[in-house]
Amino acid sequence: MHPDRQPWEQAWRDALYGPDGFYRHHAPSGHFTTSTQGVPAAGAVLALAVAELARRHGCDRVVDVGAGRGELLAELRRLDPGLHLAGVDVVGLPADLLVDAWHVSPGGAALPEGLEHLRNTLVVAHEWLDVVPCPVVGRDTRGVWRAVTVAPDGTEHPGGVVEGEALGWLETWVGADVRRAEVGLPRDLAAADLLGRLDSGVLLVVDYGHERGTRPADGTLTGFRSGRQVPPVPDGSCDLTAHVAVDSLVAHLRTVHPVDRCDVTDQRTALLHLLPDAADPRPVPHDLARRDPTAYLQALAQRAALGVLAAPGGLGSFRWVVTTRQ
Repeated sequence: MHPDRQPWEQAWRDALYGPDGFYRHHAPSGHFTTSTQGVPAAGAVLALAVAELARRHGCDRVVDVGAGRGELLAELRRLDPGLHLAGVDVVGLPADLLVDAWHVSPGGAALPEGLEHLRNTLVVAHEWLDVVPCPVVGRDTRGVWRAVTVAPDGTEHPGGVVEGEALGWLETWVGADVRRAEVGLPRDLAAADLLGRLDSGVLLVVDYGHERGTRPADGTLTGFRSGRQVPPVPDGSCDLTAHVAVDSLVAHLRTVHPVDRCDVTDQRTALLHLLPDAADPRPVPHDLARRDPTAYLQALAQRAALGVLAAPGGLGSFRWVVTTRQ
């Protein structure tokens, strides 16, 4: 292999989590919009849903994996001061964030050693798996899967023939019409590792995703910088992300650990189920503006944020994978 080229998985890991990696020097909120940041009042709405999910399952603790700068945790603290809150990320505890625990992670699929034996806990992995690096592969002219290698400037070249477990994953989860793919096995293993640290409670995985019948023919690896989608370049200057193979993930979680349930839905359905009052289609009563102007404005903002978070084809298409262990 050319000395400047690496398999995408290694280059991706170094670009995000290495000593000069993107996430060690950049707050995610500065580069892309998610359900917790970038949309006015969206973080508060998501926190309402997370708190309600915790309440329904009897969880008095919430752990946010891939917590960024603690945006979701800050909203949860304001919403329910009684919840025990913990964050996990590659950076240290953000200033002024009031949480009960903070774990510094090595990054990617690796989790901190202290995160274990969680009881009565809702573990939230919100847009975590999409930044867990995985092999990027493509078919050659004979249809043989080969690793894709990449130079620091993003230039790609075909690498060695894919074999072993990665090939088995592709044969099981990728159709014949797909020319390029991200091998989801490292994400499956990472989620299973996280689930194994939960003695009782709920694992909530939220991410963009697809199934075998809808795999994009040319993969989903892309970059984000300063709020704009950009070509994926593994030089530490941009976020690197790829959608999650949800069907493979669910199958793995259902088989590797004893679970009570593992359900999949889209974010729109999940939010409307958890927040029926916020989803009331009737207009916010105008007389509330006279009685309590602040409450009126908050209600309007909440309705608007819910509309964005539940929009079909947008954030509403996020997949929610809810796995329970009791």
